[in-house]
Amino acid sequence: MGKVSGVFLLVGLCLGAIMAMLLIPPARSDTTVVADAASGAAAMSVEPEASEPRASTEPSPPPSPSPSPSKSAVPGKPPIDAKALAELNPGGQVSVIVYDRTTKKNTVSLQPDRSYTSASLVKILIALQALQDGAPPGTVQRMLSASDDNIASALWSAHGGAAIVTRWATKIGLGGTRPPEDPGRWGDTRITAADIAKIYRYLLDQAGSGTRTIMRALSGATESGADGIRQYFGIPDGVGELPWSIKQGWSCCRGARILHTSGVVGKDDRYVVVVLTSQPTSTTYASGGKRVTEVVKALVPSLTTP
Repeated sequence: MGKVSGVFLLVGLCLGAIMAMLLIPPARSDTTVVADAASGAAAMSVEPEASEPRASTEPSPPPSPSPSPSKSAVPGKPPIDAKALAELNPGGQVSVIVYDRTTKKNTVSLQPDRSYTSASLVKILIALQALQDGAPPGTVQRMLSASDDNIASALWSAHGGAAIVTRWATKIGLGGTRPPEDPGRWGDTRITAADIAKIYRYLLDQAGSGTRTIMRALSGATESGADGIRQYFGIPDGVGELPWSIKQGWSCCRGARILHTSGVVGKDDRYVVVVLTSQPTSTTYASGGKRVTEVVKALVPSLTTP
């Protein structure tokens, strides 16, 4: 039995050694697994740099703000929504400038460079030329106050016609003002709201003795024009008790009905106000004038000193 036990013991030891070799992985296998894992990690860190450009070390600029609705606001005053102004003239076009002569800034601006026919607004340029050439001040005042077309036509012909527009556009720096294609039709002179605002600034800040004649005429504008059209739409009807001086324009019907209001408003002529409109020909002067007045009423918050 001793020999048999020894044999069994020897066989058991051999079997145990064999089982240990089968159950424990060889050292090489462990090393291979670790190396493969390291290679995978290295591949993940290198691959993005190979497919994408290296990021700049400089800080990225802040994103641009999203466009916001066009509004003009002055500290201490309610904002003026330019889009809302445009909606007051359905089916037509409207351009607006409000210039504060104290701050020397436009406080409201909507389509300032859009071109319109001038109608009677060109009479201011006719007046400047006529006064410079020695025309009677009373005649010029009558042309402006009552918007008298007959006087305007006579002064236009006597003092240079279309050259009046070219001359004063150059002198004042009116980039969007052009003489009419038909030299005999002074009301077809092309203007912009920005240029009309410049004309008033010139009158008030740079012109000489002619300014007093012109501004006196504009402050004494009659309620009806020489042709019978009521010309108190826009600024006179819209600004309440604020003092004003105006030059209005209206014409029809070469593709549109034109109604413009322009002038200075407030104490010491502080604000230059220009509202130009092109309206459907089906609009009457009365209803079209009301549209212009509504635009001016919307501007009143920008015409009060904070």
